[in-house]
Amino acid sequence: MPVSHFSRSQATPISSRSLWFAGTAMVLALLLSSAAFFVPQVYLPWLAGIDALLVLHGVINKGNLGGLLRYILLQLLFTMVLYLAIHGGNQVGQGVMAVARILLALLPGWWLTSTVSAEAIGELLSKVMPSKWAFVIVASINLLPFMVNEAREIYQLQLLRGARISPKQLLNPRNWSELCYCVLFPLLVQLLKLAQQTATAARARHFGHKSRRTHWRPGQSENGNK
Repeated sequence: MPVSHFSRSQATPISSRSLWFAGTAMVLALLLSSAAFFVPQVYLPWLAGIDALLVLHGVINKGNLGGLLRYILLQLLFTMVLYLAIHGGNQVGQGVMAVARILLALLPGWWLTSTVSAEAIGELLSKVMPSKWAFVIVASINLLPFMVNEAREIYQLQLLRGARISPKQLLNPRNWSELCYCVLFPLLVQLLKLAQQTATAARARHFGHKSRRTHWRPGQSENGNK
């Protein structure tokens, strides 16, 4: 990924209406994600209905459910294997419920990133926290799609090398360490490298010289004038 990808955001105005929607969406996502872990089980169907409406709204806004669905399937697979290995078949229902709560906690965050621009989130966060922290959060959000693609490429390359990390092979917990060694560790190295490139791009454009600068404002010239 080019370093310049993080050098500036899209040069579009952020209206007060967009900021209001971003703030409301962030609060709603936080409340719904928290409720997924704390509400009694009897209220989970109501929470699932609300999340279903958010998913529909996110899909209408061209949100991509593919990565989320793959994560859910992997989470369900690993959780079921753990419950079967530790408790046998007696507590499989509890494992399914745990995965359901994790899913309900993830969906509001997916909806938030699908419907609210990173620029609006950064502008809003910069009003309640230091601008450098807001920049880190927005840069992390922008990193997610790239890291998903990077993880997929690493995984496919390691499969070609003969690593025992296919879905069928991962049913055996003994192969989980190979997944960490062949996929997760290289992905972590790539993430650290990309974080360093992002920091270099920010320093090259004098980020932090002004206390309230978190993203590229409309009307600025391409020569980097602040």
